[in-house]
Amino acid sequence: MKNFVLIGAAGYIAPRHMKAIKETGNNLIAAYDPYDGVGIMDSYFPSTHFFTEFERFDRHIEKIKRLGTKIDYVSVCSPNYLHDSHIRYGLRIGADVICEKPLVLNPWNIDGLIELQHEYRSKVHTILQLRHHKSILKLKEKIDKGEKGKIYNIDLTYITSRGNWYHTSWKGNEDKSGGIASNIGVHFFDMLQWIFGPLEKVEVDIRNKDTNSGTLQLKRARVNWYLSINSNNLPEEVKFSGQTTYRALKIENDEIEFSDGFTDLHTISYQNILEGNGFGLNDAINSIKIVSEIRNKI
Repeated sequence: MKNFVLIGAAGYIAPRHMKAIKETGNNLIAAYDPYDGVGIMDSYFPSTHFFTEFERFDRHIEKIKRLGTKIDYVSVCSPNYLHDSHIRYGLRIGADVICEKPLVLNPWNIDGLIELQHEYRSKVHTILQLRHHKSILKLKEKIDKGEKGKIYNIDLTYITSRGNWYHTSWKGNEDKSGGIASNIGVHFFDMLQWIFGPLEKVEVDIRNKDTNSGTLQLKRARVNWYLSINSNNLPEEVKFSGQTTYRALKIENDEIEFSDGFTDLHTISYQNILEGNGFGLNDAINSIKIVSEIRNKI
């Protein structure tokens, strides 16, 4: 049984990490978040020591370490702009780190983390959950076995409705979230470059507070992409059905179905990390380059 601590316990994604820690047979011994609405922890780890002040959290970690408790992993689910700092904290206390996407906001942040990994002899892992999705694995196998040198035409659309709160929160602040592409698109871009090769060129057609779109030229694909959190942009049939999210991935006009199968991907990610097969800093850098270029394009 490994000992985990969690930084960022109150957000949307934190329960998936709690569930993954629980389902892989491990223990969450401490958690921190400045917001105290974390009753969800009762469903997984009711005995976890919880702190709303980082200084008290840090003091507790230092105290239990001195008493002989080993911190094996720090899971980071804090706002995007704090990931770099919280990853560094985890490395400094001698733990490996598991960080939610996007790993960091800028590719040069990864260079510094690579140095710290060597210095502290710990490892940073990132959640790239689509690389574990069964439909995506089948797609990669098909492309790998397909016509060599072929350049594929791809259309990616992802619309996930968010209310007015989004623009008031840190997610609506590009300096803190990295913008729409970083916040909701980075794992799709990672999946595409993993299958079709690294980025060659970015073009951005729309870039505003709720919608980004453009094209990516990858080594083996030209991708038309559209990302939005505006419910008005949902297809009419989706609106009529009452759904608030729409995903579509078309390759040469063939639809790739991957709407289901997302709920257990964090647990699968944790299992792979614990078995030594997780994704590290070098795995994340290409997708971080893509979203960074989109953010700075216009």
